[in-house]
Amino acid sequence: MDEFTTRMDVPMEHMQNLFGEYDAYIKKLEKDFHVTIVNRDGAVKISGRRTDVEKAAGTIKELVLLSERGTVLQEQNIDYAIELGKENKEEMLLTIDDDCICHTMSGKPVKPKTLGQKQYVDAIRNNMIVFGLGPAGTGKTYLAMAMAITAFKNNEVSRIILTRPAIEAGEKLGFLPGDLQSKVDPYLRPLYDALYQIMGADSFTKNMEKGLIEVAPLAYMRGRTLDNAYIILDEAQNTTPAQMKMFLTRIGFGSKVVITGDASQKDLAPDAKSGLDVAAKVLAKIEDIAFCNLTSKDVVRHPLVQKIVKAYENYEAKESNYYKNYDKKRRGRNFEHGRK
Repeated sequence: MDEFTTRMDVPMEHMQNLFGEYDAYIKKLEKDFHVTIVNRDGAVKISGRRTDVEKAAGTIKELVLLSERGTVLQEQNIDYAIELGKENKEEMLLTIDDDCICHTMSGKPVKPKTLGQKQYVDAIRNNMIVFGLGPAGTGKTYLAMAMAITAFKNNEVSRIILTRPAIEAGEKLGFLPGDLQSKVDPYLRPLYDALYQIMGADSFTKNMEKGLIEVAPLAYMRGRTLDNAYIILDEAQNTTPAQMKMFLTRIGFGSKVVITGDASQKDLAPDAKSGLDVAAKVLAKIEDIAFCNLTSKDVVRHPLVQKIVKAYENYEAKESNYYKNYDKKRRGRNFEHGRK
């Protein structure tokens, strides 16, 4: 097939941002789109098969526009732009970037970084209860926290309540010294970390002392009615069905709820049902309740984390298919045996 070449003008001040350190980003684009990209006199020259060149050019165009907005391109931006470019959806990159939820104390904007995250944030805005389901690193808790803090600062709610079940992840912490709060804090540390980063330690401490921000184990929710509050239940895969029902029936007027969890990381007893799994079946068709399923494509941590999550997804899918096929064969043999 004849080689096709196109030329794109890229402003010099954005060339380094696009190419990355030691041309790492451009090499990644070359590898994934099977093209050759060179810098010639302030322009980018792309060569290869026409379809590959067009996809690479479209992706580079969106990345340059992103850079012109002041975004310092990172490996995650490049990886996701490539994913979108392969699906001819590269223009969605700017749509995602338009949605700024808030800024951290250091001035860094908090935005969704993938289409899945964008849909998750939109679901939180448009529904009273949202279940954010997906693997580690997809921003389920962090984005929910950003939305809660923004609503609190805008006086849309009068308080924030953050909770999670106090289940040990394979380790026993009950022997640790200190009062109940000291024993519980290790379970709630991820929530504190997000609050400090977005709200700041001083503001968090003042609002917590006033009772406007509450961080507590799920057991503390029993018997309460939570009005005009932004409530986040984290690690919901570790709830029992009874705990989940108890939590959902605490919700009062003017409240918004986000429930996050990863079904693949349960710390319950092997024979125990997860309240998150049961809720997904029971509440699937109720209006004003949304379920957002994030995947390995939405992982925004180190690129290696995305590969790890994807590898586990593939492994678990193979295991599931194996046992399904084995069960079918076993039932078939039992049927033949019974008929004889």
